[in-house]
Amino acid sequence: MASSRNLFSLFHRHRVIPFEFLGQPSSALFSTHIVGDTPILVRDFIHKALYDPNVGYFSQKSASVGVLDSSIKFNRFEGRKAYMKHLDKIYKQSDVSWFTPVELFKPWYAHGIAESILRTTNLSVPLKIYEIGGGSGTCAKGILDYIKLNAPTRVYDNISYTSVEISSSLAAKQIQTVGEVDSHLSKFRVEHRDATDRNGWGDVNEQPCWVIMLEVLDNLPHDLIYSENQTSPWMEVWVERKQGEELSELYRPIEDSLIKSCIEIVDMPDATAGGSRVSSAMKNIWAKVFPKPRWCWLPTGCMKLLQVLHGALPKMSLIASDFSYLPDVKIPGERAPLVSTKKDGSSSDYNSYLDAKGDADIFFPTDFFLLEQMDHYCSGWMKQQKDGEPLKRGKKRRTLSLDTAAFMEEFGLPTKTRTKDGYNPLLDDFKNTKVYLSVPTHNVK
Repeated sequence: MASSRNLFSLFHRHRVIPFEFLGQPSSALFSTHIVGDTPILVRDFIHKALYDPNVGYFSQKSASVGVLDSSIKFNRFEGRKAYMKHLDKIYKQSDVSWFTPVELFKPWYAHGIAESILRTTNLSVPLKIYEIGGGSGTCAKGILDYIKLNAPTRVYDNISYTSVEISSSLAAKQIQTVGEVDSHLSKFRVEHRDATDRNGWGDVNEQPCWVIMLEVLDNLPHDLIYSENQTSPWMEVWVERKQGEELSELYRPIEDSLIKSCIEIVDMPDATAGGSRVSSAMKNIWAKVFPKPRWCWLPTGCMKLLQVLHGALPKMSLIASDFSYLPDVKIPGERAPLVSTKKDGSSSDYNSYLDAKGDADIFFPTDFFLLEQMDHYCSGWMKQQKDGEPLKRGKKRRTLSLDTAAFMEEFGLPTKTRTKDGYNPLLDDFKNTKVYLSVPTHNVK
């Protein structure tokens, strides 16, 4: 049986840690090359720690995202205990890093997403879907299966489904998975590239389309800003290497454009600006008596991706699912990440992100309110207001955030993931996840 720690990881983190670490020997996991002689921003450190082709966490894996041989028959289990025992079994039998929710609950998870698309899209034009970080292709296959069976024939005949995948091994796996249905292959393609690179998207495409991102936001790099106390200005945090493998933080005045944009959206005024003399004096006194350092994590990787998507696909509709909350985070700061590693068969969390030198997963909670604000900002509406252009009384996007359970109850078939005694892991065990929907609107008068 799995330990209580492993079981907790299974159901309170979308990412499921393997029972055995499947990387290279531990001596190869730590690298002094993540940070060279020149300091780098925290987001660049995180990107290297996760994605560097030689020493990054995801490049250490000898196996890709897991694929179940068949769908789990939830109605055969008496309840939670039997289901957990089954999970223990399949993890011990599988030489994989993790199973995603769309895999554990296939095909029902993907069917719920497909139904939400069919209900909210204009089916009079060809349906075009992009999926970023498509994993093993289970979501793509599930959506194409559902549309083939439930949508008008012309919708399926004219559909275009493109997976944008940074991993070459997963790109190949996706073609294999989707190709299990011959008719899907003519409608599906994989583009092996980085979705945050604007050049990869080519010219602006004004056609309506959908963009799907499942468990993508949590691994996008973030930046960190720091303030010495309540009245000190915020500073950019950089990472520098001192001697050997020792890494430390370096604080500089905020100059990075992505960091500035995020601060503007968060509406985080500089602590030294504004306010009356009396209030400023009181703050200075309070800060001297009770000085308190502050840290704040900013989703600059998400900001960059949204900028690219809105620039390339201005009429896109977006659906994203991810963590809304992470438990037991040891790292300080608002929206701080969980930095988790696997050693000797057990999971443990680091107290500092600087300890993650290629041996740990770094994943963040998603502030869905902030995600909505960034979405509006990158679509151009909020920027027009900031630049003093004529006031527009409507936004360019209609947005909605739902708990995963509420989303699946509305668009999915929750009876399919229910055990005999009524326990439903899809609805009951993913309380810390949400789904974000964003569609364009013409109400900008």
